[in-house]
Amino acid sequence: MKKKVLSAMLSAAMVVTLTACGLQAPAETPQAPADNAVAEAPAADDAQAPAETEGDGAAADTSAVEPEVTLVYAEVNPLDTIVGQTGTAFAEKVAELSGGTMKIDVQASGVLGAENDVLDTMLGGGGTIQISRISAFALTSYGGEKSMLLSLPYTFVNREHFWAFADSDLADEFLLEPHENGSGVRGLFYGEEGFRHFFTTNTVSGMEDLAGMKLRVSNDPVMNGLVESLGASPTVVSFNELYSALQTGVVDGAEQPIANYKSNAFPEVAPNLILDGHTLGAIQVIITDSAWDSLTPEQQDILVKAGEYASGFNRQISEEAENEVLEQLKADGVNVVEVTDITPWQEAVKGVIDENIKGQEELYQKILDMAK
Repeated sequence: MKKKVLSAMLSAAMVVTLTACGLQAPAETPQAPADNAVAEAPAADDAQAPAETEGDGAAADTSAVEPEVTLVYAEVNPLDTIVGQTGTAFAEKVAELSGGTMKIDVQASGVLGAENDVLDTMLGGGGTIQISRISAFALTSYGGEKSMLLSLPYTFVNREHFWAFADSDLADEFLLEPHENGSGVRGLFYGEEGFRHFFTTNTVSGMEDLAGMKLRVSNDPVMNGLVESLGASPTVVSFNELYSALQTGVVDGAEQPIANYKSNAFPEVAPNLILDGHTLGAIQVIITDSAWDSLTPEQQDILVKAGEYASGFNRQISEEAENEVLEQLKADGVNVVEVTDITPWQEAVKGVIDENIKGQEELYQKILDMAK
């Protein structure tokens, strides 16, 4: 995987992007492209060639006039989250490198649906969504057997472990797996949104308190197995309906990274957060094969370079942003429970891991061996 991201460029872009909470939210109804995967129009006569970025190699060659392209990018979380800021950074870099001839239309806060809804649209060939930020485990139900390994509980011991994987030769194999198995999408780049933790409507003090609770899950075999192994009842609820489900008692709790927990106002209805860190929130940004194939080689190269930049941006802001949010949650009165001994949690979910690595034991061991 390419890893050339200039720190000076990254720092400058962070100053802009970390103010994402002040950005205008996208329109509720996205402008869908025409029947083709991307919307094309004649390029503006005064389109500027992108400035060269030291460390990224030469800027894309725009001496030949490129058609203007708009790619709709789906994001289930608000723009002020780690993943929302990452999407904004990607969009800004694409605009810069293309001289404004390529636009990434980031539709945030789930206006295009939950992750599974978005994937169904993308894989169904509707042509209204070309790019999406998804959780790695979201591909599990779509033939992403390798991606499933990234969501197994307690796989990554820390962020450095995850980024060692993301920087390895294995990472490209995982990104291209959906394309190679004919799903119709391919990965552009990796990021992460922090470790995922359980939060509940009732007070919890340890793992034993989760027993008997109805915990929201997406329709994912790994997460279902994880919740069952803790003695709780997995309950499938759409992410867009989770707030009301917690409010009305349909579910007693759920799990999310810390930043997403706060930005979606879940502390209002589930003010108890137990820091078990069962999974690192590995993310992928994917694009449909039809959209990718409709681009020129120069435009494809711009997306790759912008992806490298956005991945590095995500890597730099994630931990700091998460720590700031956690301190704010504590100040706001959220009952934050630290887990001092993770061993019982790991032992409880061992069967889930063993079941889901069958046939991929060697590959999974390679990931584990990357821990520093």
